[in-house]
Amino acid sequence: MDSINQNQPEDNFQNLEGAEANKKIKELAETAKSCFFITNIKTGIPLSVRPMSIQKIDDEGNFWFLSAKDSHKNEEIGVDPFVHLLFQGSAHSDFLNIYGLAEISDDKEKIKELWEPILKTWFTEGEDDPRISVVKVEPTEGYYWDNKHGNAVAFAKQTIGAVLGKTLDDSIEGKLVL
Repeated sequence: MDSINQNQPEDNFQNLEGAEANKKIKELAETAKSCFFITNIKTGIPLSVRPMSIQKIDDEGNFWFLSAKDSHKNEEIGVDPFVHLLFQGSAHSDFLNIYGLAEISDDKEKIKELWEPILKTWFTEGEDDPRISVVKVEPTEGYYWDNKHGNAVAFAKQTIGAVLGKTLDDSIEGKLVL
């Protein structure tokens, strides 16, 4: 344990497994203000990072995206299906780190399920645009950083701790075992 956590008066580690892990993944990912989709994890090529919008997180914790068939991302997934997803919900909480395996399909029913009108910006022919593909990411492992009692309590504890010169951190973190 590091020196900051050694000064913590309460336990701030909690690993989550199975359904609890899936619930935490869904909670943090759905409230995230940003998601970064990273490819080229295992190929030795420099990582490729791009912002992506999640279309859905299912009950098993899988992430669903729509992507152009001719995108660099799809090409990179074809070579190396290992991906890394990073999420940030706010400046002080709701951080999520997910590793997973991506697969690409042309599933028309899934495209219809995931379709939103704003996507016509990228897929100008609508949900029947022949360039659309589905990217499913199945998480293999993860880690989260959050707070226990919400941002207001976390801020109050942090402020009081600063005044007292004492570690009063409301953080919680742990592995997500899937």
